[in-house]
Amino acid sequence: MNTSHSHANGGVGITKAKAEEQEPVIDAGLRSLDHYKRALPKWRYDLRQRALPLVRWETPYLAWLQATLRSPALDSYFAITANLGTHTFFMIGLPIMFWCGNGSFGKGIVHILATGVFFTGFVKDFFSLPRPLSPPLHRITMSGSAALEYGFPSTHSANAVSVAVYAILCLHSPDNPFQPGTQRTLEALAYFYAISIVFGRLYCGMHGFVDVIVGSVMGAVISLVEFHYGPALNAYLLANSWTSLCALLLLIIILIRVHPEPADDCPCFDDSVAFAGVMMGLEIGTWRFGRSSFADIPFDLDALGWLVVISRILFGVLVIFAWREVAKPSLLRGLPHLFRLIERSGLSLPRRFFMPASEYKNIPLRLRVDNVMPNVSDLPNLITAVRHPGRGRSVSVGPQSAADAYETLAYRERRRRESVSVEASNGLRNKGSFQDIREQKEQQEEQHQERKEESTAVSSSSSRGAHAQHNRPSDFEKLMGEGTVVVSPVETNQTEVDGNAEPDVYIGQQDELGEHEVFSKLIKPRVRYDVEVVTKLVVYAGIGWLAVEIIPVLYEVIPGLGAGHLRVA
Repeated sequence: MNTSHSHANGGVGITKAKAEEQEPVIDAGLRSLDHYKRALPKWRYDLRQRALPLVRWETPYLAWLQATLRSPALDSYFAITANLGTHTFFMIGLPIMFWCGNGSFGKGIVHILATGVFFTGFVKDFFSLPRPLSPPLHRITMSGSAALEYGFPSTHSANAVSVAVYAILCLHSPDNPFQPGTQRTLEALAYFYAISIVFGRLYCGMHGFVDVIVGSVMGAVISLVEFHYGPALNAYLLANSWTSLCALLLLIIILIRVHPEPADDCPCFDDSVAFAGVMMGLEIGTWRFGRSSFADIPFDLDALGWLVVISRILFGVLVIFAWREVAKPSLLRGLPHLFRLIERSGLSLPRRFFMPASEYKNIPLRLRVDNVMPNVSDLPNLITAVRHPGRGRSVSVGPQSAADAYETLAYRERRRRESVSVEASNGLRNKGSFQDIREQKEQQEEQHQERKEESTAVSSSSSRGAHAQHNRPSDFEKLMGEGTVVVSPVETNQTEVDGNAEPDVYIGQQDELGEHEVFSKLIKPRVRYDVEVVTKLVVYAGIGWLAVEIIPVLYEVIPGLGAGHLRVA
């Protein structure tokens, strides 16, 4: 063991042993163990500590399930299909519903997704619970940002179940236009979609049983509320003046403001703000469009033809991307001046992990402020990922976020204390004896070396073999809190430049590492600016407004794209 680490990590313990000779356990003095106690209010910290044992209890069983079922085909299938439960998938697909005559269904889907993303993010930041430990789990994903979020509850599960439940309820409604055979097929697809996404989160090692169960229940409840009460709310807003609409918008802004502060730099809040913005733009657009002369224009695919419909979709997508490319840099350039004036007046409401405007001069205009919707520059990479889906999949073992690393350190310390307590009760150490502590630590290292030899092959190419030697959940429990090996996927543009490019590998020694050594293997989050919240809210509100009002009106202005001639006199 490194002497400097021994001295640094044991100093507090030696002092306490001398001061309190009856103390049976030497405190390692790791600052990370008090991280959540310092970062969270006491009542939230107490709730977190009560829920944390569930995450630790279910991890060995998840690892056993994963190891039993692992295969390259299933790895690729669940990694790829996980994209069907992401915000990006829905953000790209939802506007098309409004442009193709399914505005009512599309609005319902936006409501349940925006509500699901917001409140799962709300609960995630409130509890700040980590994902199940890796190792023993292997994280299989195509998204580099997913692992940076907290684990409880699962947003993927909430999205998938909410969409499936809402679709099934619509299929059973009296207004269902489908034939019985088509209805049964679509219903079966909805069940399969939800089960595939939810089980895939377990298989990919991204969530635990409690995460997906609570996420699924939240999604189902949200869909039931939207199906039964959503139409009445829409009718009420449309029948009343703008004051009712403003009250709803104010409620959304208040919910954004009271969104809990996370203990770590988690991107959950960013996703919540983006979908809150979409909801605001959607409500403004539908309220205005429903009162306009364009509201009664029908959509008929047979009358318009496929060429016109495809042209309408392409035009709408281009308008949305053009808005995003113009609005985002303009807001990032102009808002800091306004925020500095507000800050000088003492009215600023800063959030943790966001740099106030007074502390920076300029913001990079090509800054990627969210992961919800791709930039125009990302489109070639997306096309390549669709043509070659295997390039984007990665299998990672070890901490990938601050929450992961804190939990790894906490579990190691818990195991160390349990080991010291057991040996102390058996008379293997004297009161506060530093020599005995060192001897006990050497024994631990020898035992740990044996476990290390069992878990060294933890890269994505040998993940199946590393799991195969364990037959019981208790075998995987021994790997919890072990060393770190994180394999990140090769960037698509890097692969195009250099065909032999290798993935980045972050390796930590598989022993009882100190805090600095674990965190040195993690990529620090980028600087986040206070104006990003308002920027995201305005940009995504604009996207929602454009999709449901501006673009349909533009169709009627541009020759060849309109459907006004189909209106019944």
